[in-house]
Amino acid sequence: MEDKPDQGQFIVLLGASGCGKSTLLRYIAGLQKPTSGDVKVNNHKVDDTQRTGMVFQQYSSMPWMTVLENVALGLDIQGVEEKVRKEKALEMIEMVGLAGQEDKYAQYPTLSGGQLQRVAIARSLLANPEIILMDEPFGALDINTRLQMQDLLSKIWNKFHPTIMFVTHDISEAVYLGDDIYFMKSPPSKIVDHLPVPLPFDRHREMKREQKFIDLVREVEDKMVQLNAPQK
Repeated sequence: MEDKPDQGQFIVLLGASGCGKSTLLRYIAGLQKPTSGDVKVNNHKVDDTQRTGMVFQQYSSMPWMTVLENVALGLDIQGVEEKVRKEKALEMIEMVGLAGQEDKYAQYPTLSGGQLQRVAIARSLLANPEIILMDEPFGALDINTRLQMQDLLSKIWNKFHPTIMFVTHDISEAVYLGDDIYFMKSPPSKIVDHLPVPLPFDRHREMKREQKFIDLVREVEDKMVQLNAPQK
């Protein structure tokens, strides 16, 4: 495997429905408090000062605001002057393939589902968070849009080097995007296994047809079946 570039991890969480994947993300985001213990990011307890971006499966843009206003929202909250945040937001809008849509309201059906998720990703990136949490962000998209979004996210990860935690139920998606896959199980909710993904960091769709990729998908599938097999 090639040397890892100077960037954050792309961590994928896999596990059966109800095992606690989304709850874990909410703990890290500070949206939900654990009943005991502490949640730490970079050895610091999660608090109101932590910059965390979150992209949900449901569309989370402000429908009364334009694409430009949504993407620039994090910078607005940080107090960045209007001219600067507009320039940076327009750059990010072009980066995620939404050039020409900046003045439209960020709502369905004015924008498609894939476009709304691009808005959410752009908003999270521009706010420069310590970590981006993504809870099945492509789960509601059609297959063609989902594949496009996978390629876009891979491209973004290699360009901006964010740390991403990504929840999915799609094993092929997990292998394609992640550099580390963690497996969760309940009860009680816990991490029970870990698989580094030994693929080049510059991912491309043709890679999915390679035997190494196919073998990794089978390995992950076998782990999932084993972890969720009924106890004898």
